[in-house]
Amino acid sequence: MSDDRLIIFDTTLRDGEQSPGASMDQDEKIRIAKMLEQMRVDVIEAGFPAASKGDFASVKAIAENIKDSTICGLSRALASDIEAVAEAIKPAQSSRIHTFIATSPIHMRDKLKKTPEQVLEQAIFAVKKARQYTDNVEFSPEDAGRSEFDFLCKVIEATIDAGATTINIPDTVGYNIPFQFGDLIKRLIENIPNSDKAIFSVHCHNDLGLAVGNSLAAVLNGARQVECTINGLGERAGNAALEEIVMAVRTRRDVFSCDTRIDTTQIVPTSKLVSSITGFPIQPNKAIVGSNAFAHESGIHQDGVLKSRETYEIMRAQDVGWSDNKLVMGKHSGRAALKDSLEKLGITFETDEELNAAFDRFKELADKKHEIFEDDLRVIASETSIDASNEKYRLISSFVCSETGETPVAKVVVNVDGKEVKGEAIGGGPVDAVYKAIASTIPMETSLELYSVNNITSGTDSLGEVTVRLEKDGHVVSGQGADTDIVLASANAYIDALNKFTTDLDREHPQHSGV
Repeated sequence: MSDDRLIIFDTTLRDGEQSPGASMDQDEKIRIAKMLEQMRVDVIEAGFPAASKGDFASVKAIAENIKDSTICGLSRALASDIEAVAEAIKPAQSSRIHTFIATSPIHMRDKLKKTPEQVLEQAIFAVKKARQYTDNVEFSPEDAGRSEFDFLCKVIEATIDAGATTINIPDTVGYNIPFQFGDLIKRLIENIPNSDKAIFSVHCHNDLGLAVGNSLAAVLNGARQVECTINGLGERAGNAALEEIVMAVRTRRDVFSCDTRIDTTQIVPTSKLVSSITGFPIQPNKAIVGSNAFAHESGIHQDGVLKSRETYEIMRAQDVGWSDNKLVMGKHSGRAALKDSLEKLGITFETDEELNAAFDRFKELADKKHEIFEDDLRVIASETSIDASNEKYRLISSFVCSETGETPVAKVVVNVDGKEVKGEAIGGGPVDAVYKAIASTIPMETSLELYSVNNITSGTDSLGEVTVRLEKDGHVVSGQGADTDIVLASANAYIDALNKFTTDLDREHPQHSGV
C-alpha cells in the first residue's frame, strides 16, 4: 500500500452497536453497510459473529450484499470465535478476520487471569488460526494504551511473524493524550524489527473527548489505518468520528501526507441514516454533520461569508453532503419525479413494490404539508424499507382527547397477529395515554428508557420523528415513527419497538467484546 493512502475502517456496525440502546436489526445493518460501501469505506467491521446467532446472520448477510468494501468480523483469540468469523464472512468478495486479546497488566491480571506468557502464546495461536482462512488478518492488543511497552513490542513482533497483516493499537478506555499516543505509535514502528511487514492501525475511544485527536496524532506518526464510526457512535463516550477524521485529513493536506478514498458527499446522508436507525440524535453543533456546522448567525460572520465564503468556512458544505438548494416536491409531483429525487439523494429501491409504497407514503404526507423536503424524502425511504413481514403488531387507528383541565384519554385499535384488538386508557398526557392504551392490547411487560422527538424540517407542519427505547428482561430495542401528528408518530414508534422484541430476542447485546 502507498504511504500516502489512509485506510478507513468503519466499526459502526460492531463497536457502534455496543452503545447501550443502539442495537440494530439485520435489515438496518444492511442498509447502513450499503451506505458505507457507497461512501467508499475501505473496511466494514460488520459485527461479532460469536456474540449471537443474530449477529452471525447479520455479518453473513452483509458479506453477501457488499461487493466494494472488505468485510471484517471480530473474534476473541479463541478457535470457536475465529471459526465463526470465517464462516460468516465466507461469502464476501474481500474479507478480513480481526482477532484480539488484552495485553495491559490490569486486563491480564484481573480479567483474563493469565500470565503475559500465556497471553503471548494465545495471541500467536489466534493469528495462525485466522491465517488458515484468509491472508487478511488483523490483530489488536486490547488496552494497548496502558500496556507495558516492551511486552507490547514482543506481542506485536510475534503476531506479525505469525501472519498478521494489520496491527491495531487500541486506546480501549480513552486514557491517552495525543502527544503521548502519537509517540507510542512512532516508537512501536521504530523499535519492532518487522514493523514494515504490517499496516499500523489505531482504534481510539472518546472517554476524555480525545479520540479524534489521538487518532490524528497516530496518523502523523505513521499509522495508516484509522478505526472509527459514523457520528462517533460507540460504547461509553463513543469512538473517533469517521466524518471528523476524514475531513481533518482532507482539509489539512498541508499537515497530513496522506488522504482517504472516501466520497465525502455521502457523509451527511449516512450520518442521518445512522442517527435515524439508532435513535441517537445528532447535536446541532456536532462538527461536519450537525445542523449548525455550516450555519452563521453572527452579523460579522454573515457579512464575511457573503463577501467570501472562506472567511469563516474552511470546508464547503456541499463537499460533505449538505445542499444549499431546496428540493421542491409537492402533492402534484408524480412517481417519476419522486424516483428521480430519491436517486439524487443516493436512495434506490430494489423492487417496484417498494417504490410504489414510498410513493403512496409520499402522497399521504403531501396532503398534510405543502412542501416536501430532502429530509422528508429520506424518512419516507427509511419507513418504506422496513420489512412488513416482521410486523406482529400494527396500529390501525387511534383517537386521543386532550382538553384543558381534563385527563387525556386515548382509544386505539391494534392488529395483533391478524386480529383487531381495542384498547383504552387515560394518562398524564396524550402520548402517555396512547402508550397505555396500546400496552393494554399487547401483553408485554416493558419499560420506557427513552422518548425523543426531533423535527425533520422547519415549520409547524414538519414531520416529527419520534424515537423510543424499550427495555425488557435486560434486552433493549429502539423504535422509530414519523408523522406530522406527534401523537401518531409516537404510537408508531412504540409499535415499531414492540415488533422488534418479537424478532430480536435471540440477539445478545455485544457488550462483552473488547477493543
